Amino acid sequence: MNLIPLIETIKRHPHYNRVGMILCHNGVVRGTSRDGRRVSGLNITVDYEQLHKVIEKHKKRPGIIEILVKIAEDKKLSVGDDVMLLVVAGDIRENVIKVLSEAIDDIKSTVVKKTEYFST
Repeated sequence: MNLIPLIETIKRHPHYNRVGMILCHNGVVRGTSRDGRRVSGLNITVDYEQLHKVIEKHKKRPGIIEILVKIAEDKKLSVGDDVMLLVVAGDIRENVIKVLSEAIDDIKSTVVKKTEYFST
């Protein structure tokens, strides 16, 4: 996965002249789970209908011009692999940072389901 095409897409947006910040998130597979167990890999499934709803909800927030997301799925990901790319473009940092954080939380809680594989 690559952030550059997502950023280039935003730069071609018809309202790009209103953008003051592009903020990017690149989630990767960690070597340990939240509870400290060693992870050997991860599998992700995506509810695309819900993803669309989440993105549209956050695009309506003040100052937000565009939100793009790419999620790796349908294959076993290894430690260090990219899981999700999320790019938020907006007017000022207060708006963009808040939306990036809240969009990540919404995607992780309502859009993706992950299965972690653990080392023995």
